[in-house]
Amino acid sequence: MHAPGDTGSMDHPRAGGTEGADTGSTDSTGQLAEAGYRQVDGETAAAATIDWWSHAAEDYLAEHGELLGAADFRWCPEGLREADAHLLGDLTGLRAAQVLEVGAGAAQCSRWLRSHGVDVLASEPATGMVAAAAQLDAATGIEVPMVQADARSLPLATGSMDVAFTAFGALSFVPDPQQVHAEVARVLRPGGRWVFSVTHPLRWAFPDDPTTAGLTAHRSYFDRRPYAETDTAGRVLYAEFHRTLADQVSDVVGAGLTITGMVEPEWPAGNTTVWGGWGPERGRLLPGTLIVTTELR
Repeated sequence: MHAPGDTGSMDHPRAGGTEGADTGSTDSTGQLAEAGYRQVDGETAAAATIDWWSHAAEDYLAEHGELLGAADFRWCPEGLREADAHLLGDLTGLRAAQVLEVGAGAAQCSRWLRSHGVDVLASEPATGMVAAAAQLDAATGIEVPMVQADARSLPLATGSMDVAFTAFGALSFVPDPQQVHAEVARVLRPGGRWVFSVTHPLRWAFPDDPTTAGLTAHRSYFDRRPYAETDTAGRVLYAEFHRTLADQVSDVVGAGLTITGMVEPEWPAGNTTVWGGWGPERGRLLPGTLIVTTELR
């Protein structure tokens, strides 16, 4: 669940805290010096972000692992679980399907599916997350087949999958998410389903603050400059790319997919979790997550 701060299972690391405001420091080269919205070279930023996730995997899971679980499928920080939402379909049907998780992080979602008898393959580009997934496999006794690959170039045969999904993985971390959709469409069989969750596009106009202080828009919703962190030499260390709702729709339709539904999970009473910019105080007023279900027809 890439809830800002994860690469595949509610993962999107900067979910809160730094996103939305420029900061500065005097750290040495290679360490975070500035963070804010700026134009960057997309491919360089994507490669740096994979590296960031790889090196941050251990600390990230130490901080968020208990919430994510080792074998749990949460679509978003709001806490929506696949066990309740059935966005991929019912488990009986999934057990007869070939399923792919894109940008799986430590493969918590795939591990949950495997524990319910689903044949799922996880893909993840960050070496550190692949290693973390292997550790969770050993700890749980649930082995998840995994390939290390960029979501824009999957080492899979055309028409080899029935269902694909990502929970806050891949799409926010590349400059060309339309290529992810196109690649997923390539590996899906006709009638196949692709479901993805991302930071709600509306949230990019607001500070990454989970309190009421984050309820005032401070930048244009239409400003598509990515959020980027750089070191003292100006090299990108980490980046996330903004797409408006219309962009998201165009990307999906352009890949030959048909949108079958959209979910904007409301913040549930009783969920007191604060995860970066996600939390109950602002969550009751503004959406934090967008989940889109699509089919290849």
